Amino acid sequence: QLQLVESGGGLVQPGGSLRLSCTAPGFSLDSYNIGWFRQAPGKEREAVSCFSSSGGGTDYADSVKGRFTIHRDNAKNTVYLQMNSLKPEDTARYYCAAERYYYCATHIGQRVEPDGMDYWGRGTLVSVSS
Repeated sequence: QLQLVESGGGLVQPGGSLRLSCTAPGFSLDSYNIGWFRQAPGKEREAVSCFSSSGGGTDYADSVKGRFTIHRDNAKNTVYLQMNSLKPEDTARYYCAAERYYYCATHIGQRVEPDGMDYWGRGTLVSVSS
């Protein structure tokens, strides 16, 4: 079964940058749409950014537009979320998830249900604080 593994989280000061990685050891991500989601303490999980396997289209929540960039490196079988100009309100556990439909893109910036995506990683923690 496809297992997703996130990495790259950590503690960063406001205005700083982090790059999150999502990979699937032993499985190709080529045919899956990949999304990045986040859940802050006491808040619901929301869709932050989505990458479409067909055509490479991307979507971003309004709160991260212009600051976050999602892209896939096929050679490394990895989807990245480059996060720049981080703000304290970006603090959350970030998850990547995979699907064969369009749940992420149709819920961008909105609350998501766990069963909306086919596969989830365990998440990586991002803390933005001075």
